[in-house]
Amino acid sequence: MERVALGANGCWFKSADPAFKAYRLAPELNSFSGRPRILIVPRNSPEARPLAVVQAEGHPARLQAFGPLLSEPVGARITADVRRWAAGDEGCN
Repeated sequence: MERVALGANGCWFKSADPAFKAYRLAPELNSFSGRPRILIVPRNSPEARPLAVVQAEGHPARLQAFGPLLSEPVGARITADVRRWAAGDEGCN
């Protein structure tokens, strides 16, 4: 999950990608539930309900992504990037 969080932060948010301008990343990697996750929340309301959640569970870790943002045009990109980073790729597309 750390690799996914670093990729998301660097490729989507720090790069000022216009597709993610309205959002911010909220990582929750230290989870006591055993499900580390990253949240994508509205930029101006970080306390709001997450628009997308990517979480890992189990050993070996299985990733799940869900939330209303995944049904938006940017959702296909989120899914593809998360899969790529989870497989070990560290680059941006």
